[in-house]
Amino acid sequence: MKNICLLFLLLATVGFSQTGTLKGIVVDKQSENPLEGATIELLNMEVSTGVITDFDGKFVIEAVPIGRQVIRVSYIGYESVTLPNIEITSGKDVFVTVQLLESFNQLDEVVLTNEANKDQALNKLAKVSARQFGLEEVTRFSGGRSDVGRLAANFAGVSAPDDSRNDIVVRGNSPTGLLWRLEGIPIPSPNHYATLGTTGGPVSALNPNLLKNSDFITSAFPAEYGNAIGGVFDLGFRKGNADTYEYTIQTGIFTGVEAMAEGPLGTNNGSFLVAARYSLVGLLGVGAGGTAATPNYNDVSFNIDFGKVNKGNLSIFGIIGNSDIEFLGDDIDEDDLFAAEDENAFVDSRFGVFGIKYNLSLGDNSYLRSIASGSFASNEFIADRFINKDTPQERIIRFTAVDDSEVRFTLSTLFNSKINSRFNFRTGILTENYNIQSLLLDRTEQLDNDGDGDPDLTTFRDIDQNLNIVQPYIQGQYRITEKITLNAGLHSQYSSLNNQFAIGPRAALSYDFLPNHSLNVGYGLHFQNVPFTLLFLNENVNGSLVQTNRDLDFVESTHYVLGYDVKFGNAWRGKLEVYRQDIDKAAVESFPSSYSSLTEGADFGFDNDRVSLINEGSGFNQGLEVTLEKFFNDGYYGLLTGSFFESKYEGSDGIERNTPFNNGYVVNFLAGKEFKTGPSGKNILFFDTRLTASGGRYFTPIDLEASQQAGFEILREDLAFSQQIEDYFRWDLKFGLKINSKNKKRSHQFYVDLQNVTANENVFVRRYNRLTNQVDQVDQIGFFPDFGYKFQF
Repeated sequence: MKNICLLFLLLATVGFSQTGTLKGIVVDKQSENPLEGATIELLNMEVSTGVITDFDGKFVIEAVPIGRQVIRVSYIGYESVTLPNIEITSGKDVFVTVQLLESFNQLDEVVLTNEANKDQALNKLAKVSARQFGLEEVTRFSGGRSDVGRLAANFAGVSAPDDSRNDIVVRGNSPTGLLWRLEGIPIPSPNHYATLGTTGGPVSALNPNLLKNSDFITSAFPAEYGNAIGGVFDLGFRKGNADTYEYTIQTGIFTGVEAMAEGPLGTNNGSFLVAARYSLVGLLGVGAGGTAATPNYNDVSFNIDFGKVNKGNLSIFGIIGNSDIEFLGDDIDEDDLFAAEDENAFVDSRFGVFGIKYNLSLGDNSYLRSIASGSFASNEFIADRFINKDTPQERIIRFTAVDDSEVRFTLSTLFNSKINSRFNFRTGILTENYNIQSLLLDRTEQLDNDGDGDPDLTTFRDIDQNLNIVQPYIQGQYRITEKITLNAGLHSQYSSLNNQFAIGPRAALSYDFLPNHSLNVGYGLHFQNVPFTLLFLNENVNGSLVQTNRDLDFVESTHYVLGYDVKFGNAWRGKLEVYRQDIDKAAVESFPSSYSSLTEGADFGFDNDRVSLINEGSGFNQGLEVTLEKFFNDGYYGLLTGSFFESKYEGSDGIERNTPFNNGYVVNFLAGKEFKTGPSGKNILFFDTRLTASGGRYFTPIDLEASQQAGFEILREDLAFSQQIEDYFRWDLKFGLKINSKNKKRSHQFYVDLQNVTANENVFVRRYNRLTNQVDQVDQIGFFPDFGYKFQF
């Protein structure tokens, strides 16, 4: 570590005098059409520099000094915008998208910053419980592993106190309530080692180097989002550099070894962007992330923009990811997070998305966006268990076999029209065709009916099912006055599985009652199908296997939100939100029990014995969230978020209980500082830190005596989620150096990320050990140093 620090200090003293290039596009915020003739000024310069956008709304400013710069964008009849904190480097051109809002009745300038504006969503119809984020946040924060999911855990309302997975718990909801979207279409869980029905995983398959600024929404979503009750990740891929070829090579323990290329394509101002990654630990043949087994994973992501085609813009995009790991019992420790000492387990996962996107301009104020895509996700898991291990009678049997796959074809059409400066209208339809193939064989908790001395290998799922989910919607935004904006819409949802149909209103009102002060109110009625892993479970009915859950209705969720936003100058902002979420029609058992589908989804699998479920469960989430944020300015940033909440549910026994996600509180503090180094100040030495504290998750205690008699774990379901794990605490520290080349278009970045600096022993799980017949406590990952290097040229 000492040698690494000395290397950073040595490199930091080298002085350079390189410049970079700033490019961008200026568009109307409501119609998204380019604005020709907009003025872009580079501020804080000795000599004033300015350019005008071309016919396509694009601009280029060359020879921009290295460092963080500020631009002002103005256009007649529109509110001007100022974007500070644009980081210029020598290794890569910088591209920004500027959205200008047509003036209501005057030409006053509204100062927004590239960072400060991120408290507002890119989707102009998302007015409450929403914010945007970009590449810089994903890669900058310490402890984040360049993972979009782990980034969101720093925002108010989000809990993720699990070092082994990136599941997102939004306001006490199960992670299954999260919707992932890419380029406007829903996608399966974009994670390596993901399983059917879940939304998280140990390692993200999303490459942050391809992401453009995207949205994260935690409540009362606009009408275009459906089949989710917890939260929305609305992601997009950026376009490649349409003027010159650029390359990136980088490596990191969790991100792996990566190569990326981008550049111009064709004669219609097109571009390509493609990146490939392979796990570094897989290449080195070592374990990581809480296991001694070696994880192998790789992914390829791309965005190919063909430019203008028949008065529109055509592009294709996609991700392909593969992952596998072998857990061999002889190499497994008792505190392994994922495996057992008496099993050989083999995991093989696949994930992919391919889409075609066409944006057709319909005059100056309207556009039609159509997307066709196909996606797949598959997971194979085999567990062979040793019987009488390490004895002369040792033998091995197939104990569990899983072969799940989901193939999805999606069509999405959206029409957007800016009627005038006060009213914007949007409508569309999303159609998804699913093919679900699922095979689950398991001996867990089964009887020995065939008399061979082992629990029977029972078939819990064996299906090949097709279904359609159709989601039409309509929504609009009306600026009642210059200070009051109303968003309203309707979302409907239909499933062909059992011909169920639901419709729900969405609304949000924003009132800027004082300069830099605003109040926001939101409401939404949302629906989501019960996870397929539960819908298609088999039940033995009179000797026949029947899917007794397939007629379950959508789960319903009603959101109420009240928020207050304040800005302190150009760099500080505060936010306060209170919310209530009522959930109905959750899946519960038909006899009195503590089970509810609201408690599933924070692990790799689901209960396999929950059959003949009915839609009579309920739950609620309520809480208070506080955010104080100092956007990057004057060389430093800070973020303090606090979430104080309650998450409860009722099973069919009518008893109100904690959900496993009822942490009670989550507090995050993040800060970072940059120092200019070298005689010309063109290199950057940076430090980032993060502190996280939260309440522990609730769990169901183990009936030790019954488990010892049965030989497997038996829980006290009458005391479901009645005990709480100790509070979670973690401190991460990151430092590094950015170097800009002296004479060529090159830049380097090094960093060291020290995760869980204090080696705090946060509890992962308490589980029954069938080898020792005792309850073991397994802790999460202790102190773990990560590192990374990036070379751009």
